[in-house]
Amino acid sequence: MTASVAQSRERDEYWMQEALSLARQAAALDEVPVGAVIVYRDHIVGTGYNRREMDRDPLAHAELVAIKDASVTLDQWRLSECTLYVTLEPCAMCAGALVNSRVDRLVFGAKDPKAGATVSLMSICSDERLNHRLTVEQGILEGESTVLLKAFFQELRGKIG
Repeated sequence: MTASVAQSRERDEYWMQEALSLARQAAALDEVPVGAVIVYRDHIVGTGYNRREMDRDPLAHAELVAIKDASVTLDQWRLSECTLYVTLEPCAMCAGALVNSRVDRLVFGAKDPKAGATVSLMSICSDERLNHRLTVEQGILEGESTVLLKAFFQELRGKIG
């Protein structure tokens, strides 16, 4: 591994830790533990975590909350030069929002075999038929992301069952 690749991986892990911290906040609020941060020129410009239950809003996914926050911070809807870090692979709605907001890069932790729309079920972010494509990096702090999600759903099943 070259020095620049190692530095890039280290930077990705640093920002993913921020996303994991937000995912833990979501879990503490009984939300599915997904957290997202948007980074522009080495600064966080947007953050979000799942808020669907709290807000009673099916659109309140971590990625969409972070995209809206970044758009307000940057005072524009185009998020060129931005990277979105999220603990779980985005669904079709969120992947579409990444394309539409012109995010340059997506970095995610855990794959989502049931709803993932960037590598698992579909490849929306790299679909050549769309007007914008973004780079997708997967598996950054995948273990930590997966453990957090599994623990949440095990606890939820215990409450229900």
